[in-house]
Amino acid sequence: MSLNPTPVELRSDTFTKPSEAMLQAMFAAQVGDDVFGEDVTVNALERSVADFFGMEAGLFCPSGTMTNQIAIQVHTQPGDEVICEAGSHVYFYEGGGIAKNSGAQVRLVQGSFGQITADQILPLINPDDVHRARTRLVSLENTCNRGGGSCYNLAEIAKIRSLCDAHGLGLHLDGARLMNAIVGNQENPKEYGKLFHSISLCLSKGLGAPVGSVLLGDAAFIKQSRRVRKVMGGGMHQAGYLAAAGLFAMQNNINRLAEDHAHAKLLASALASCNWVGEIFPVETNIVIFEVASPGTVAETVAALSAQNIRVSAMSDKHIRMVTHLDVTPEMVQRTVDVLKRL
Repeated sequence: MSLNPTPVELRSDTFTKPSEAMLQAMFAAQVGDDVFGEDVTVNALERSVADFFGMEAGLFCPSGTMTNQIAIQVHTQPGDEVICEAGSHVYFYEGGGIAKNSGAQVRLVQGSFGQITADQILPLINPDDVHRARTRLVSLENTCNRGGGSCYNLAEIAKIRSLCDAHGLGLHLDGARLMNAIVGNQENPKEYGKLFHSISLCLSKGLGAPVGSVLLGDAAFIKQSRRVRKVMGGGMHQAGYLAAAGLFAMQNNINRLAEDHAHAKLLASALASCNWVGEIFPVETNIVIFEVASPGTVAETVAALSAQNIRVSAMSDKHIRMVTHLDVTPEMVQRTVDVLKRL
């Protein structure tokens, strides 16, 4: 083995680099000015992703945080309330954006591995009372990042949608890793298009594009979202060079997500044999979250792995996260397994 082996990057699937083929697609892209609606590659990406989910329209944005925040702003008015899980990305990792951008407040639900149910949501829907915030939106995340990449059951989402319809609520999906759920459970993406009023799909995680997310909804929703994107500074001009990477990812990088899931299960299996490891979250997709048992600490474990050129991230003072992706090879997984067993 080399004294300085290639780093194994497991901190996040956001670290993926474009392949040579993806770069060639970017270089060859036809572009225009997307703010004028004239970038043909952006338009093609938006149509492609919308058609994939059976929805009317899409909007290409720089990031998943932006697509989530745009959706929440379009669904709500200042003073409204959004229901979401306590560890969900829209609440935990978006810099207080719901309050700052939309002037809405949040009602948190403590879920199970990041998932919430219709039964949990029902008692949190406020009555029509001037003293109470108007409940306007339910936001779900699939897969659930802080839940270890867990996946919602479509039947439970259908119950939540029925509840939202009965109470006049919007239903938004933060689908940062939605393709992982679809591949992992062999689902029809159009089922998601039927269940959600809006979907945010990230292209720059497991799908491997360098930048970008697409927000989906009906035509009127996307028209309003385009206005909000402009206000947020998300109007890009010759964005087709970036959209071309997204198109390539949609055409070439979906089915291969199953490889990442298999790699994650191999890592979890190795961890299960280590006496310094406590709880391991159920591994359904490409995320592995595990507890470091005493007397060791998370900081010590992260440092020990880093010394072996294996990069992982601390999720709390007790838990570490590892995320597999297209730049993590079978050889890297085996090297990580060997190191884990020696710690």
